[in-house]
Amino acid sequence: MSDKEHINAVVRSLPGNPGVYRFLDKNNKVIYVGKAKNLKKRVSSYFTKEHESGKIRVMVKKIADISFVVVNTELDALLLENNLIKKYQPRYNVMLKDDKSFPWICIKKEPFPRVFSLRNPNRRDGSEYYGPYASVKMMNTVLDLVRQLYPLRTCNLKLSKKNIENGKFKVCLEYHIGNCKGPCEGHQTEEDYKETIDAIRQIIKGNINTVARKLKELMMENAENYEFERAQTIKEKLELLERFQSKSTIVNPKIHNVDVYSIISDVESGYVNYLKVVNGAVVQAHTIEMKKRLDENEPDLLAMAIADFRQRFDSDSKEIIVPIEMDFELEGLTTTIPQRGDKKQLLDLSTRNAKYYKLEKDKQQSLVDPERHTTRMLKTMQKDLRLKEPPRHIECFDNSNIQGTNPVAAMVVFRNAKPAKKEYRHYNIKTVTGPDDYASMREVVYRRYKRLLEEEKDLPQLIVIDGGKGQLSAALKSLEELGLRGKISIIGIAKKLEEIYFPGDPVPLYIDKTSETLKVIQHLRDEAHRFGITHHRKRREKELVRTELTGIKGIGESTAQKLLREFKSVKGVRKAEKEKLEAVVGRARAEVIQTHFANQS
Repeated sequence: MSDKEHINAVVRSLPGNPGVYRFLDKNNKVIYVGKAKNLKKRVSSYFTKEHESGKIRVMVKKIADISFVVVNTELDALLLENNLIKKYQPRYNVMLKDDKSFPWICIKKEPFPRVFSLRNPNRRDGSEYYGPYASVKMMNTVLDLVRQLYPLRTCNLKLSKKNIENGKFKVCLEYHIGNCKGPCEGHQTEEDYKETIDAIRQIIKGNINTVARKLKELMMENAENYEFERAQTIKEKLELLERFQSKSTIVNPKIHNVDVYSIISDVESGYVNYLKVVNGAVVQAHTIEMKKRLDENEPDLLAMAIADFRQRFDSDSKEIIVPIEMDFELEGLTTTIPQRGDKKQLLDLSTRNAKYYKLEKDKQQSLVDPERHTTRMLKTMQKDLRLKEPPRHIECFDNSNIQGTNPVAAMVVFRNAKPAKKEYRHYNIKTVTGPDDYASMREVVYRRYKRLLEEEKDLPQLIVIDGGKGQLSAALKSLEELGLRGKISIIGIAKKLEEIYFPGDPVPLYIDKTSETLKVIQHLRDEAHRFGITHHRKRREKELVRTELTGIKGIGESTAQKLLREFKSVKGVRKAEKEKLEAVVGRARAEVIQTHFANQS
C-alpha cells in the first residue's frame, strides 16, 4: 500500500469527535500537531482543499502517516495540543517565543517556610511558586508588602522540631530588630507561623480583601480585650494594605479571579498578553510571541496561548475576557468580549501591553537586523493591502491648488518603506483649466507612467492616490489608456477618516490606526502634500513677481529678481531712492520704475 492509499484509509476511518491529530513524515517524525472539533472534517480538509499557502502544500506532500487521540471536550483538545507541541516541537507548528527568564515568588516547602524570589523554579521539590512576574518592580512591591506586614525568617537553617528542642540555634539580629519572631529558639510556634504563611499566600494571589477582613476582626478583638498597642499595630498594617490596594486596583474590585487575553499580529508572529485580575487588581502580567508557521489566524493563536497560560500560571478562573470570538468552546469557562465598561478597560490595558511588547521587539530587530525588519514590514503591507507582492517601490500623487490658481502636482517615491527624495517629481498642470482635481490627477498619472514606459524603467508595485474614489477613478483611467491596469496595484486614501479605497470596491478599508501599514501610507501622503505645497508656494511667488514688476515695460524676470534680492519686496522697490535703483538696474530702467510707481499713486 502506498503512502497516499494508507493516508486515505486513515482519513476514512477517523471519527467525528473532538480530538488531536499528528502528521508524521516518512521517518516517523511528528511534523505537525493540530486540534479539531471534528477530527474527520478537519483532517480530510488538508487533502481535499486547494490551499493558498505554499507552506501548507509543502507540508501535505511530506505527510506519510497520521495518528490521532479522541478527547471528551474541545478544551481537552486544546490543552493536549499545547502539551504535544511542547513535547515534539513540530516543524510546521506555531513556535512559542519566550526568551526571558522571569522571576517567581517561592514559598519553600520546609518547616517554617521562607518566602523569596528566584528565576528558575524547581517544581519537583514540592514548593509553591507564584509567577512568573514580567515586572520585577511588581514582584518586589508584593514582597515588600509581605515583609512589612509579617515577620518572617530569612535564614536557611534546618528548623526541624528536634533541632529546635536541642537548642542548636541562636536568634540573630533579625529577631532583635523585629523582622523575625525567632522560631529557631522556639519563640514562635509552627502553627502561628503557618497562619502567617496562609495570609501571605492570599496576598500573593491578590486576595487582599480576605486578609484585610481577618486583620479587622483581630484588631477589634484586641481592642475589646484592651490590648490597644496590638490593635494599633494591626491598624497600621491595615492602612498599609489599603494603600497597596488603592495603587494596584485599576477597575471595579467586584471583578474577581478573571483572566484577560489580547492579541495583535503581523505576517510573521502573534503577540498575546495575559493579565490575571483579582479584586480589580492586576496581580500577574505576561506577554509571549508566537511565531507563525502556516499562516495561522488570530483565533487559533489566541486559543493556543490561552491553553499555555492557564497551565503555566495554574489558573483556575471561570471567566476569560478576550477581544474576538473563539473557534473553540471552552467548557466550564465563561467567555466575555466586552464593548464598554470596566472589563473593556481591562481588555484595552492588555492590548496596550501587547502593542508595547511588539514595539520593543520591532525596535530591537530594526537595530540588529534592519533588512529583516524592512522585509517584515513590507510583508505586513502586502497582507493588509491585499497586494500580489511586497511593495518595495511605492509612488504617491497629490494635487495642489489654492482657489484654482497655479495648479501643480507632486509625486514622491518610497523605496523599502523609506523616502527616496532624489526621485521626487513636480508637475505643472498643462491640459486642465481651473480647479479640476480629477482631470489634474488623470494628467499627471498619465504623464508619469507614459514616460516610464518610454524609458523602459521599472514600474512601482503600488501607487497611492491622495484622495477618495473620484481621484482614484481618474488615475485608473490613465492606467487603462496605458495598458497598465491590473499590472500595478493602486489605492486611494481619503483624508478625513483615513479610509483606504480599492478600484471597483465602494466600501473602504479601515486599517488599525496604530499599524505600520497605515503609518507608511500616511508618511507617503504627508510627504507628497509637503512637496507639492512647497512647489506651489514657489510658483505663486514667481507669479507675484511677474504681475507686480515684470508688468513694468522693459523689466524682465531676471531684472525683477535682482530688485527683490536687493530691496526684499515690491514695497521696498517702490520706496527705493533713485540712486540706489540706478546702482542695481541702471539709470534708464530706474527712471522707468519710478515713473511706473508715480503713476500708480
